[in-house]
Amino acid sequence: MLKNIFVAFLDNPFIASIVISDLFILLFHKPPFIFSLGMFAILIAYCLFLGQKLAIFKI
Repeated sequence: MLKNIFVAFLDNPFIASIVISDLFILLFHKPPFIFSLGMFAILIAYCLFLGQKLAIFKI
């Protein structure tokens, strides 16, 4: 499962670098509230994208 996640990161390096930097900014800095809401929305959208791309729980 981790291999699939790493492959998804390597398939989309630009999006992955944006999301990783977004995560570190949210964790280690205190951005303004509206900006942090937008960044959090980007993180959620990327998680939804990865979930759809990987389809870990196929029925």
